[in-house]
Amino acid sequence: MRRHYRDRSLLFFLFAIAYFLTGPQVNGQVQPDLQSQDLPIQAINDLISQKWDAAAISPALRCSDDVFVRRLYLDLVGRIPTAEERTNFLADGRDHKRELLIDQLLMSEDYVQHYADIFDTLLMGRVNRRKYEERRENQWRSWLERVFRDNRPWDAVASDILLARPDSADDRGVVWFLYERNDNHQAIAEAIAPNFFGIRIDCAQCHDHMIAYEIEQSHYWGLVAFFNRSKNEKTDHGPRVAESAVGGYSEFANLEGSSSPNLLTFFASTTVAESRPEKDAKQEESDDLYIASDVPGEPRIPKFSRRQMFVEQIARDNPLLARSFVNKIWALIMGRGIVHPFDQMDSVHPPSHPELLDLLAADFRNHGYNIRRLVRTIISCDAYQLDARQPAGAEDPALFAWYVQRPLTAEQFARSMQLSLRNKFDNNSPLVAKLRDKVPDVMPEIIVTGVAESLFLTNNPALNEFLSTSIESEHLLGKLTHSGSIDDAIDSLCVAILGREPDAEERASLQSFLQQPTASDDSASDATVSLSPTRLQNAAWALLMSAEFRFNH
Repeated sequence: MRRHYRDRSLLFFLFAIAYFLTGPQVNGQVQPDLQSQDLPIQAINDLISQKWDAAAISPALRCSDDVFVRRLYLDLVGRIPTAEERTNFLADGRDHKRELLIDQLLMSEDYVQHYADIFDTLLMGRVNRRKYEERRENQWRSWLERVFRDNRPWDAVASDILLARPDSADDRGVVWFLYERNDNHQAIAEAIAPNFFGIRIDCAQCHDHMIAYEIEQSHYWGLVAFFNRSKNEKTDHGPRVAESAVGGYSEFANLEGSSSPNLLTFFASTTVAESRPEKDAKQEESDDLYIASDVPGEPRIPKFSRRQMFVEQIARDNPLLARSFVNKIWALIMGRGIVHPFDQMDSVHPPSHPELLDLLAADFRNHGYNIRRLVRTIISCDAYQLDARQPAGAEDPALFAWYVQRPLTAEQFARSMQLSLRNKFDNNSPLVAKLRDKVPDVMPEIIVTGVAESLFLTNNPALNEFLSTSIESEHLLGKLTHSGSIDDAIDSLCVAILGREPDAEERASLQSFLQQPTASDDSASDATVSLSPTRLQNAAWALLMSAEFRFNH
């Protein structure tokens, strides 16, 4: 075992070289609206190119097909392509093969799983393994998958999440956004504002926002008030978020000590009228304040429901609902938002391309909040297909003059590692859970590799077990031990992991490393016939840990 780790340490020279370099089968038919000619792709291209002209810069060149296919698989289905998928795409001679692949992947089950992963983290945050199990047990995960599988309109999704009243047993998971926050109404408000309206109100708890003056303390406590009558309740039908018809009247104080009532109001919205009792007057519960439930065992619904008022008078048709969602999807696909950070759409963070944001938001609303259509529109624009190498004279990433690189999410990383060495992946692999702990961010504002992540990638039992079991005969490394040729093994490793053939320097380094005998491996006697399993594992480890593999570029 000690020899094994000493042997691995020899690979840091290979790791340094790689660092500085820049499943399930898909099926189903493409929806007609994805291929329609009214996608505003040319308008997007024009608005972005106008900014390039104004800044007197030339954008990066269009990326190559081998770069595009890897990038697209990661962005749409959350994994790298298999060697066969890559080969098939590169061999396709059709002029519009990129558009065809976009449509194919958008209709795949892998797209559903990837976007469910992304939005589970964005909406709910990273949690411990038991919490992930609870999300599955209470059907949050399956409900979220159905959102993307059925391409449900985002405005309807938002309304269902915020109202949290499932119409059927299949929709019971919709309550979990509120339920998991365990009656913490401030946490609920602080999650709703960025996730559905693209603003952060956390700083307005004790005073009006100190910088973005349009965000007021009344907006914070008004949003809390819309949900402070809600309470988790366990029923025969599963978890529910009940709501009282009385109570929830309070006042909030600012730093100067003056107090105000927590009226039902929110940012850039009118105040919802509600009769309030006299101060210190006690309201009595009575059946006539509620609508009787049609289903025995379901919580009764107040005739005046604050949650329902929020959905109907604040959230529904709110311009921020579309603007924040298209900015979030743009950031997810393009590496940063039109407003950056993507969840701080306030006066302090103006959009880099205001007309573009207006265009996308209007198109999204006008086409029924169609998520797939939006994704296809953005991913088809010229800026997405630029090379990741920053062109000379271009300094501002907000111009989208080159493809903005970003690290893989935990799920992307785990799937891609499994796929590269085993040609299949398991979403429930221990590797996924471990990486969720160490790689928590999905859309980080600042890219930093922390000590915990570095130590995990260097030496962790889950990672070591994955590599050691990948040497079995049915997997790539097992097959390469008897490949008969070091050069063939090197080509196979680089294509499977990096999605390209090695350059001359990489080939020479790998040849030198793989030809060295390893004391712990009897198979190393003839390197041209039988390669050392330990050295193959370590070569694979170095490539998997390289920046080229760990980043989408």
